[in-house]
Amino acid sequence: MPRRDARAVHLLAVLRRREGDTFDAGLINGPRGRGTLVAIKENFLTLSFNWGEYPPAVYSFQLLVGLPRPQTARDILRDATTLGVAALHFVRTDKGEASYADSTLWSSGEWQECVIRGAAQACCTRLPEVTHGLTLAEAVTRVPAAAARLALDNYEGTAALSEINLSGRPSAALALGAERGWSDAERGWLRSRGFALVHLGPRVLRTETACIAALTLLKARLGWL
Repeated sequence: MPRRDARAVHLLAVLRRREGDTFDAGLINGPRGRGTLVAIKENFLTLSFNWGEYPPAVYSFQLLVGLPRPQTARDILRDATTLGVAALHFVRTDKGEASYADSTLWSSGEWQECVIRGAAQACCTRLPEVTHGLTLAEAVTRVPAAAARLALDNYEGTAALSEINLSGRPSAALALGAERGWSDAERGWLRSRGFALVHLGPRVLRTETACIAALTLLKARLGWL
C-alpha cells in the first residue's frame, strides 16, 4: 500500500501502528478480520490479512430525504450509514433546491467516501444502497409493501414518532422533506401511499439532526437497540 494512501496515513499517524502491530480491517461488503503491518518502507507499507466472518446484515430501514445542501448530505450519508440503514434515497421535492442534485458530491463520487467512513466508524463492511435525484414517487416504489411508512412533518404531523406502534413490522421507511419541508401536494400524496405524518416534538431541528434522532427512535421502537 502506498504511504500516501489515506489508509496508510491513518495507520501510521492516527493509530500509531508499527511493524508487527495488528489492526481491524474489512473488505467492502465482505468479511471483517485482522491486519498486520508487516513492514514500513520509504514509499509503501507491506500488510497481511486474516479474514473472518461477514458482519450482520444492516437494519431494514429506508431513508428518503429531500435533496439537502451538499454538506448536510455528507453528514447524513456518513451518520445514517453508521446507524445501519439499508438504503438512502436523496429525492427531488417541490420545495427543494434542484441544483443540489448537480453537486460535485454526487458527480465526483465523493458520496461513496462518506458512506465508507460511516461504515468504518461502525466497524461494519456493509454499505447501503444510495440514490440521488430520483423523484419522491420513484423512490417510494423501492419501499417494501410491508414496511411501516412514516413521514416527518413539523406542521401536520399528528403523532410523536416515539409513540408509534411498530410491532410486527419487519422494516420501515422514513421520509423527510427538503429544508423547507413538504408541500401540501406532497403531504396528500404521501398519505395516499400509506405514510403517516409524524413529528419529533415542538422544536425545529436541522435535517441532519432530525435524521439521526428519528432513526434512533425507529431502532428503539422496532426493538433493535
